[in-house]
Amino acid sequence: MDRRALKNLDFLFILFTFLLLAASLLILSTASINVMKSNPLHYVQTQAIWILSGLVIAVVIALIDYQKWQYFRWWIYAFNLILLLIVIFFGDTAKGATRWIYLTPTLGIQPSELAKIFIILTFADFLVKRKGKLNNFKDFIAPFLFLLLPMLLIFKQPDLGTTLVFVAIFIGMMFVAGANPWKFGGLLLGGAALVGIGLWLHFATNLPGWLQWAQGLPLPLQEYQLNRLIIFMDPASDRTGDGWQILQSLWAIGSGGLWGKGYRMGTQGQLNFLPEHHTDFVFSVVGEEFGFIGTITLLFLFLIFLLRSINIALRARDTYGMLIATGIVSMFTFHILVNVGMTSGIMPVTGIPLPLISAGGSAMWSNMAAIGLLLSINLRHRRMMF
Repeated sequence: MDRRALKNLDFLFILFTFLLLAASLLILSTASINVMKSNPLHYVQTQAIWILSGLVIAVVIALIDYQKWQYFRWWIYAFNLILLLIVIFFGDTAKGATRWIYLTPTLGIQPSELAKIFIILTFADFLVKRKGKLNNFKDFIAPFLFLLLPMLLIFKQPDLGTTLVFVAIFIGMMFVAGANPWKFGGLLLGGAALVGIGLWLHFATNLPGWLQWAQGLPLPLQEYQLNRLIIFMDPASDRTGDGWQILQSLWAIGSGGLWGKGYRMGTQGQLNFLPEHHTDFVFSVVGEEFGFIGTITLLFLFLIFLLRSINIALRARDTYGMLIATGIVSMFTFHILVNVGMTSGIMPVTGIPLPLISAGGSAMWSNMAAIGLLLSINLRHRRMMF
């Protein structure tokens, strides 16, 4: 890579990335302190390892011209499917889901996290060849089928949260690729309406006579997944069951007030009333211990991070780079909105972690790989003149 390209680097994007990573270690140093009694700093130490190794991944990917990934698109797509198939047949099961492949007794990877990056890379190339040719409903079929197989394999694990992330990536990249906004938007609204009607028919208990045949309509979801999709609307109806986590999260955030209870002074998190408070519900700990000021500060960091990411997408030198950046922005945005929404009780609990903050190795590697791709696009946004 020509050293002159370093002048193109978005240093503000890099700064806010490091601020978010530093925030992760600070937040986990209190959120995870009582999770493992034998080693209170276990998750902070492992997160530091994931961050350092992730930085290496990001640098390596940034140094590679992102256009080179186009040559390996079908190999990447096939490798992605093979990993997801290995999970189904040979993966380890935990909490009713089979999502992990253990390389050693203590080191495992979650292929569904890596699948997001693989899909963004391959789907971007797929759409480049169809830019300007996504005008009719039939034109949407091929892109949908391209994502359908990996989505079904992830849904099978079951992992509803990551499946929904794929949907967000699909929507964002399709619009930027030039899909007819009226027809594609109408198709999405129609799909959302069908999902809503299906949920209503499944849970309805007093349907009119002409609809009695559809009462209890079976849906391709586990019962606990269906309950999570609706319990957020009235978590108090199941205080000791599916509503417990939401109520504890609401109490944690609400009790933080303006300035919070103080570092390691929370109750819902420190006393382990709130489940998964070092992973999916880490934002609740921020609200409880650092208050409104802490949550706004964290969201501000994410806002600048996303705005700089969008700027990288807008300045990409070609459609392929723009679509990769769009997929990454869609992924990060969806993660942030849904995680903050579910911890605040305004969205269903789907098990989506807060990017760059929640504890987790596969998620951190996936996030850092995405950042590496953004930097690769950023470094090469202007063609070198000789």
